[in-house]
Amino acid sequence: MPVESLFPRLEPLLPQVQKPIQYVGGELNSTVKDWDACAVRWALMYPDAYEVGLPNQGVMILYEVLNEVADVLAERTYAVWGDLEKLMREHRVPQFTVDAHRPVGAFDVFGLSFSTELGYTNMLNALDLAGIPIEAKDRTEDHPIVLAGGHAAFNPEPIADFIDCAVVGDGEQAVLQITDIIRAWKAEGRPGGRDELLFRLAVTGSVYVPRFYDVDYLDDGRIQRVAPNRSGVPWRVSKHTVMDLDEWPYPKQPLVPLAETVHERMSVEIFRGCTRGCRFCQAGMITRPVRERSIEGIGAMVDKGLKATGFEEVGLLSLSSADHTEIAEVAKGLADRYTDDKIGLSLPSTRVDAFNIDLANELTRNGRRSGLTFAPEGGSERLRKVINKMVSEEDLIRTVATAYGNGWRQVKLYFMVGLPTETDEDVLQIADMAKKVIQKGREVSGSRDIRCTVSIGGFVPKPHTPFQWAPQLDPAATDARLHKLRDAIRADRQYGKSIGFRYHDGKPGAIEGLLSRGDRRVGRIIRAVWEDGGRFDGWSEHFSYDRWVRCAGEALADEPVDLDWYTTREREWNEVLPWDHLDSGLDKDWLWEDWQDALDETEVEDCRWSPCFDCGVCPQMGTEIQIGPTGRKLLPLSVVK
Repeated sequence: MPVESLFPRLEPLLPQVQKPIQYVGGELNSTVKDWDACAVRWALMYPDAYEVGLPNQGVMILYEVLNEVADVLAERTYAVWGDLEKLMREHRVPQFTVDAHRPVGAFDVFGLSFSTELGYTNMLNALDLAGIPIEAKDRTEDHPIVLAGGHAAFNPEPIADFIDCAVVGDGEQAVLQITDIIRAWKAEGRPGGRDELLFRLAVTGSVYVPRFYDVDYLDDGRIQRVAPNRSGVPWRVSKHTVMDLDEWPYPKQPLVPLAETVHERMSVEIFRGCTRGCRFCQAGMITRPVRERSIEGIGAMVDKGLKATGFEEVGLLSLSSADHTEIAEVAKGLADRYTDDKIGLSLPSTRVDAFNIDLANELTRNGRRSGLTFAPEGGSERLRKVINKMVSEEDLIRTVATAYGNGWRQVKLYFMVGLPTETDEDVLQIADMAKKVIQKGREVSGSRDIRCTVSIGGFVPKPHTPFQWAPQLDPAATDARLHKLRDAIRADRQYGKSIGFRYHDGKPGAIEGLLSRGDRRVGRIIRAVWEDGGRFDGWSEHFSYDRWVRCAGEALADEPVDLDWYTTREREWNEVLPWDHLDSGLDKDWLWEDWQDALDETEVEDCRWSPCFDCGVCPQMGTEIQIGPTGRKLLPLSVVK
């Protein structure tokens, strides 16, 4: 059946909403393909507003990878704000893509990339607006396959009732494999219907289909086991890992937004994975091993991307960009090449022990000198040993002294509250550290115009990390510690006015904790919250803790579990965790041993520079660490004029 554009129905509604530009499409480097010429069609969604979703690298990469295939098309859709949602419901305009304004319900696959679990209510809203049944069991052949990916997909159990399948790990090769399976199934005349297609995906061992797994519970609420309910479906589902990033130089043609977005820059991922071993960091654990992009690969991507976009800043992205073995050569080479064009370079944040002034100067040579951001994470040296963040106070003071002494006037320090074994004293040492930073800055710069901003986030235990067994601090205790810290900073007459203090209360973190370590029963809560009006829960002005608590109480009234059971309870080694059947490559015994090392305040080194610690990833995933140095130079060597 021909699929027509919804824009003639949408356009009359746009003058009645805020920021209508975000819904019109037509961005530079966007793609619109002939619907009838394509065998497989994807609608890709980052379940947040356009301003957050468009710069997302994951969606941008998959959009380009899929559209490069001749008989495949991919279009993008984002969460619509409440003003447009109301009008869409009144005028019966379904969820649409921004590229060709086609109805999402007409596509073969509706793929959602979750970097945070707080986007789940937006997913349900998009499904409902699209006319796709909320629960997977109610869908027919006429509905898209609803596919979840991104970091939150490493535990998709809370949304298991709403999705048809999930992909764990890197998406580039996974979406092509899934496309091939769908193409073949459609060419054969759709044998066996939707169930057969999902079975073909499941038997690959790398696509998780929740309907083919049964979950049994013990009387006390814990999981007894998760087991396949159909022959041929694997007991464990493996993650995808892309090796040799130079073979995947995406995005080649980055999208240029029409409206203001959270990042106004062109970004290049310079390596993937991290083995620093920070025990709180899910991203570092689940993306192992480290795979560096070569210096030539980075240079080529920057050159092509700038020509395709006209951006004036390049973000060099990774989980720890200053750890790239040739970061100094990369930064100098790019700064040299784009001196006349005044192209600025940026790193998301810099590790205290990876910072050096030469690198910082190269990064700011062609751009503005903004503040520097460092993340000690824990307030005390003892706590940093617990979380395996091997940064001493001496290291930090020496680093900021170098920065202030070389002309920087502002430093931002990021910490977490609620870390395992944390005490009030650990948190109050953040204030002492900030005062010492200001004191040292004034000393080395000879100026009182020195600023230090302390930014605090609440710790949320995540699956596939050593802290997956840890209790989470409840919101009241989190807020109490934050208030003590705030008072300690403000009470200091000598340095307090030079220290900025930013923090979020503990309530959103508690709900994120529920969703990150939840099982299938949590899906009832998510649906109840959405039905009660929950949208954009990642935005503080739209988030309602009271709504989540009320809905959790009602949804779990007949269960032996509650909100605290999912969040503040410590797990035992022998408990079956909701995500145990999803294989991130990390050996569960190794994670437990690292959890015990945390409790003993024992640090573990980075396996990039030390012998293997047997985390399990490389042998289980058939992968290996890929790092330089290559000894090669950034090409072309001549400076672009």
